Amino acid sequence: MPDKQADPLIVAISSRTLFDLEDSHSLFASEGLDAYAAYQLSREDELLEPGVAFPLVRKLLALNEDSPPEAPRVEVILISRNSADTGLRIFNSIAHHGLAIRRAAFSNGAPPFPYIRPFGADLFLSTHAQDVRNALAAGIAAATLLPAKALPERQHQLRIAFDGDAVIFGDESERVSREGGLEAFSQHELDRAGEPLSGGPFRGFLDALHRLQDAFPMGQEAPIRTALVTARSVPAHERVIRTLRDWDIRLDEALFLGGRPKGPFLEAFGADIFFDDSEHNIESARGLVTAGHVPHGVANPD
Repeated sequence: MPDKQADPLIVAISSRTLFDLEDSHSLFASEGLDAYAAYQLSREDELLEPGVAFPLVRKLLALNEDSPPEAPRVEVILISRNSADTGLRIFNSIAHHGLAIRRAAFSNGAPPFPYIRPFGADLFLSTHAQDVRNALAAGIAAATLLPAKALPERQHQLRIAFDGDAVIFGDESERVSREGGLEAFSQHELDRAGEPLSGGPFRGFLDALHRLQDAFPMGQEAPIRTALVTARSVPAHERVIRTLRDWDIRLDEALFLGGRPKGPFLEAFGADIFFDDSEHNIESARGLVTAGHVPHGVANPD
């Protein structure tokens, strides 16, 4: 069994990312809370279809099976604006799909994000943009997913891809690019090639994921594979490589695209989820892979 003393990797998700709840959400938007509650209660025994984050959740929880003794546990927590009463349908569906989700917070319409930190979550995924922004402001890695049906799974291995600036790293270099252009950005990064970048909102999640990944053997057959997918190119690559080396973080693949659309590369990588601060890059990826928008940094003014 995994070491119960090891820090677990904890992922909090909203019910609309786990299951396809769009019919009932549309009813809520058009007719209100009472109609929504009546709809859910009347369909309490009808199973929900998998939603956009369902394949990711299933792969995360599968890491607990036959894992090395030193591997941290993976826990998924449900954070929902439902009431416990209307949430019973969700838990019936969780049980049907065999998902080992034991903890939940039902806020009955109130913002649920205050419960994310007490649960110790390393990552929060939601369809509610303001909840995501609030979680990021509280120092928790978070991303907004557009609700959708689950994409087909292409491999058993869990594959996670990250943008660099304003996601893994801080956004200071991106600010130079926006203010001075590509040439100023390239010179800025060349001059500071030996100076580690600051950590961005996903630094903590990346650390927790790396601890988990490090408990498994390396190589193509490892259960987790990660990738950096960035618009950077030479000469701005060196600072990224040296920063990850300074952090003692291993990313299995690094794609320096020099501004090319990210979607086709993410599809080729087979990402189960991709995190980026740019809505443009999210649109390039969406439909090909599950894409989470990180509303942080200079690209996302309040």
